[in-house]
Amino acid sequence: MEPALTPLLGQVASLTEQIRQMDKQIEALGKRYPEVGRLRSVPGVGPVVATAYVLTLDSPEAAGKSRAVGAFLGLRPRQSQSGECDPQLRISKTGNSYLRRLLVQAAQYVLGRFGPDSELRRWGLKLAASGGKRGKKRAVIAVARKLAVLLHHLWRSGEYYRPFPSGT
Repeated sequence: MEPALTPLLGQVASLTEQIRQMDKQIEALGKRYPEVGRLRSVPGVGPVVATAYVLTLDSPEAAGKSRAVGAFLGLRPRQSQSGECDPQLRISKTGNSYLRRLLVQAAQYVLGRFGPDSELRRWGLKLAASGGKRGKKRAVIAVARKLAVLLHHLWRSGEYYRPFPSGT
């Protein structure tokens, strides 16, 4: 068994070292952009998400208002209104798909069992509970959209994240 596993263990060690080196590169890239540290103050937003967000949007002026970032990244539902009919459609999926996936993963952490208590988490869990069969999935996308808006607001204003901004 040992002769068969030795090459595999060597590959695992090599991959582990490559991952370590890439993590160092991401940390170094984050130090070149001071706003990355501010965005990392949000739970679920690590160095990869924050760096990808800053590099994708390039500047806080990329989107006129913070609310427009959700649509810019394809996290807004498409619209197809006709007369009195206004069906609920899927998200548009425009924009950077990698950043959209990262924001969805961050939203899943916020709503998951280890996510710290915050106004955003409470809002998402309430949305998931009231959404019926697809409530959890819709809540994750909604929280990802709110995360995108929140990150843009923090970037523009220079503030740090507060879990309960209104003092509740």
